[in-house]
Amino acid sequence: MQKVQDEPIPLNAPQCRALCGPDVSDRQRTAWLTALVIAVLWSLAAASALQAQDTPDYFRQNCMNCHTIGGGRLTGPDLKDVTKRKDRTWLANFIANPKAVFDSGDSYAQKIFEESRNVPMPTLPGLTKERLENLLNLIEAESKLEESQFKGLQISNKPFTDADRAFGRAIFLGHSKLDAGGTSCISCHSMYDTPALGGGRLGPDLTNIYERLKGRKSLSAWLMAPGTETMQPIFKSRPMTADEINALAAYFESSAGERPAEAAANRVALLLMGLAGAAALVFGFDAIWKQRFHSVRRRLVDTTPVHKFSQES
Repeated sequence: MQKVQDEPIPLNAPQCRALCGPDVSDRQRTAWLTALVIAVLWSLAAASALQAQDTPDYFRQNCMNCHTIGGGRLTGPDLKDVTKRKDRTWLANFIANPKAVFDSGDSYAQKIFEESRNVPMPTLPGLTKERLENLLNLIEAESKLEESQFKGLQISNKPFTDADRAFGRAIFLGHSKLDAGGTSCISCHSMYDTPALGGGRLGPDLTNIYERLKGRKSLSAWLMAPGTETMQPIFKSRPMTADEINALAAYFESSAGERPAEAAANRVALLLMGLAGAAALVFGFDAIWKQRFHSVRRRLVDTTPVHKFSQES
């Protein structure tokens, strides 16, 4: 193959030949390596852009169950204009490791803890330095808007009705399907009035969740964007509607003062049902076994002449 003369390239020739092969021209090598460099740079830029792009989703899944931007306090404070209340360095340190800042005796961290009814802020998962900067940029940008997308669910102040509570219980038990196709609560949780076999054991009993989350607003915010590892994948793409959240809040509110379901009682009920089922199977098979020769004997009786029995007798 005739070699094409061209200007020397600023690359190590043996390395270039090892990469591209001995029969490739310098111009082709240059073009390939340029394309490779462009692809690498594009990938890095795309990764950075993707991380910036998913910041709203990250905030929605990890922050909105405790915070709003312009929607008022939930468990944690409203984050609107928070960068004006504290500088970015303090906020970055607190978000990265809230326990360390609190344990240091910081007075503002103590104030946040007390106003949050002594509920500590957890350490956020997958938090990198770049994502932390993106979160602060997002909060600043959303704070400047007249109405942020993270204002939160507008919770109705109307008193709960019996219809709300009945609808909430039907959603919990799976009798009424969620509009977006999410999983029913009983798959992972139980309540004081669940049927004999009880609910799932993957999550905690929710009998007094209304009191534990300090009321309607905080509970509704949690249901809007559940923050647990098991619930996030389910409800991120299948969020509940405002009516469904209101109904569940009504049902959970009605459980105030009730005792959580007892796992031991559910196990006893399962054992008794198992014993009853086993007994029914035994008696059923016994009845079938007694009848196993009847068809054969009936045929013998029907085909044997009557006079034969008379002669034998």
